[in-house]
Amino acid sequence: MGTDLREVKAAGKRPSGLPADLAGVVGLTSVVVAAAVLPIVNETLVRALVAIPFALFAPGWALVAVLFPHGHHETDESGGDRTVSDGLTLYERVALSFGTSIAVIPVVGLVLDLSPVGLAPDAVVASLAGLVLALVAVAVRRRRALPSELRYSVPYRRWLSAARSNLFRTETSRDTALTAVVAVSLLLAVGSVGFVAVDPKQGAQFSEFYLLGADDSGDLTAESYPQNFTVGESRSLVVGIQNDEQTTTSYTVVVRLDRVELRASSTRVVESERLHRFEPRLAANETWHRQHAVRPSMAGERLRLTYLLYRESPPEDPTVGNAYRDARLWIDVNER
Repeated sequence: MGTDLREVKAAGKRPSGLPADLAGVVGLTSVVVAAAVLPIVNETLVRALVAIPFALFAPGWALVAVLFPHGHHETDESGGDRTVSDGLTLYERVALSFGTSIAVIPVVGLVLDLSPVGLAPDAVVASLAGLVLALVAVAVRRRRALPSELRYSVPYRRWLSAARSNLFRTETSRDTALTAVVAVSLLLAVGSVGFVAVDPKQGAQFSEFYLLGADDSGDLTAESYPQNFTVGESRSLVVGIQNDEQTTTSYTVVVRLDRVELRASSTRVVESERLHRFEPRLAANETWHRQHAVRPSMAGERLRLTYLLYRESPPEDPTVGNAYRDARLWIDVNER
């Protein structure tokens, strides 16, 4: 049986409001974005629990809503011997939504992979959310262009009433429970595919940190470092960071010149001066280079020029021991 035409007309009496099904898609999209952004929940199981139904259902439902704005209803004409049907049934919409969601997500992932942004989880979530919201806007416009009695609408009140009556009937309660178990198992199995696409894991997450020097021809290499300095005079190095953390990351680079005392099993800093500080913010897979003019004021032989890398802010006393990454050079600094 199709949806009663009177119910379809009643559901379409508020043409200015967001349809219930599309409002649910917008709400689910907002929850997914919040779960990806909020630091309290983005590393918990909550993110997976909302990402699975979003990836499995929301993109496809929004696209199907754009393509098929008509509702499905059946009416008997005056003689009662002919049936007229429009649009898709609920089951057809759900089936198409699953299929198109699984088809849309890899396409979005391919576009991102070929772009400078890359397949960072935040970029995937943002792209899918933006796509879903854009499709919802188009779907709303297409539905409003139709007469209210022809628009697709969700008769959720009738569904809830029917579900309550069937659930508490003794002869059908067991079948209902088994059907629910099978449905949930299927959703979890297929949804895991979508979740992998929404939250891709690309191996280890790390940052590359390095120093480069210019050779005689001006090319940057990992060998041509300046080793002899003069107090008050500058010589240049290039500091490099490659962000492979799979997400946008804020860094702090602290540059120190240390006079150290080498012991049998440890190194003790006798004197130190802080030379510079950088605070770059890099998108996933972005590379950062910065030329640094080193101008020491402390003279001595075998001084340790140390570059300390931190994610976010460094502690009050930055050291090799508490740095995320470090790069060191041994240099000689002569008096003028």
